[in-house]
Amino acid sequence: MSSQEKPKVVLLACGSFNPITNMHLRMFELARDHLEDTGRYRVVKGIISPVGDGYKKKGLIEACHRLEMARLATLNSDWITVDDWESQQPEWVETAKVVRHHAECVFSENDNDDVDTVRCGKRRKLEQNKIISQTSSYISTKEDTPHLNLLCGADVLESFGVPNLWKPEDIEEIVGRYGVACITRCGSDPEKFVNQSDVLYKHRKNIHMVREWVTNEISATHVRRALRRGQSVRYLLPDPVLRYIQDHGLYSAESEQKNADAILAPFQRYSTSN
Repeated sequence: MSSQEKPKVVLLACGSFNPITNMHLRMFELARDHLEDTGRYRVVKGIISPVGDGYKKKGLIEACHRLEMARLATLNSDWITVDDWESQQPEWVETAKVVRHHAECVFSENDNDDVDTVRCGKRRKLEQNKIISQTSSYISTKEDTPHLNLLCGADVLESFGVPNLWKPEDIEEIVGRYGVACITRCGSDPEKFVNQSDVLYKHRKNIHMVREWVTNEISATHVRRALRRGQSVRYLLPDPVLRYIQDHGLYSAESEQKNADAILAPFQRYSTSN
C-alpha cells in the first residue's frame, strides 16, 4: 500500500496546556511515528485544543495566554496547529463534544488539500454539536476522509475510571467511534486499566498504546512550581513560550490559587445531575 493509499489520521489533543511543554509536542511526534510505523496509517495533521476557562481547574490561567503560548510553541511545526474553538466557548465543553466538532470539521474540509479545522472552528456554533448520530456517517461516508483520534497521556485514559469526571456515554463515543492514541508514562499501566474496564476492553482495538522509550517526565505542574520559585525551566518549554511567560509575568503564587475554591466543571455538572 502506497503512502497516498493509506487511511489518513488527524490527532487531536485536548487539555489545559498550562503551560504547553516540550513533552506535549513530543506526544504528537511519538503518536505519528507509532501509527505510521504500523504501515496502516498516514498522519496528516495534529490539533491542539486548550480547554476553556470554564473548566475551573486550580491554577488554570486565562485561555488567551494558553492559546498564545500554544501558537508560539507550534510556529515551526509544519503539521501541528492550534484551535481556539473549545477555549472560546462561554462554558466548559465536554471532550466528546470537542472531538465531535473536529470530526465534523475534518469531514467538511476534506475537499481541501489542507484540513483546516481552525477556520472551520471559527464558523461553527456550539448548538450544531448536538448532532451525534450523524457524525459516524460523516467519518465513514468517504474512504479518503481523515479519521480523528484523541491523543492523550495514560493519566487521561485512567481518569475514565474517576466517578463523575466523565459521562459513560462520552467514553463509549470517544473510544468506540473515534479511537485513542495513548502515550504511556513511567509508572503507569494503561494496559492493565484497559483490561479492567469493560468499555475500554470492548474497544481495545481502537486504542493505540504508544510507548516512549526515551523517558521524559516533563510536567506542567512541575514547571509552574519551578516558575513560582524563580527556578530555571529552560529546555523544558520552547524558548518563545518561556519568553512569553517572562514578558507577561505568568505563573505566580497568586495565579496558582486561582479557582482554588471552585469545583471542577465536570464534577459540578455530573454530580448535580445524578
